Amino acid sequence: MKMQIERTPDHLTRIELEGRLDLEGTQAIDQQFGFATATQPLRLAVDLAGVSYVASIGLRTLLTAARAQASRGGRMVLVGPSDMVRRVLVTTGVDTLIPICTDWASARERLLAD
Repeated sequence: MKMQIERTPDHLTRIELEGRLDLEGTQAIDQQFGFATATQPLRLAVDLAGVSYVASIGLRTLLTAARAQASRGGRMVLVGPSDMVRRVLVTTGVDTLIPICTDWASARERLLAD
């Protein structure tokens, strides 16, 4: 699993994930992702376009980050999941807790809305 963090000029944080959010992939990014998403309030977009598979432990990682942001006054959205990953997010109800945006432009718009 690869993870890249980008801070935008309009104070948004974009985290791109690439690989599989299974046990091994989640463990590979766990500390870095947790620190990046839980220590301060952010307007955060987690880009899932490069994620080919998500397991329950990966869902837990995403939900933990969303809860941390909500408790700190931040916001989090998921961006561009593949059809298979989107089905998992919808089937498990994650989409009712974390908004899913189709692309970066719609994620940006949603995060900047007040």
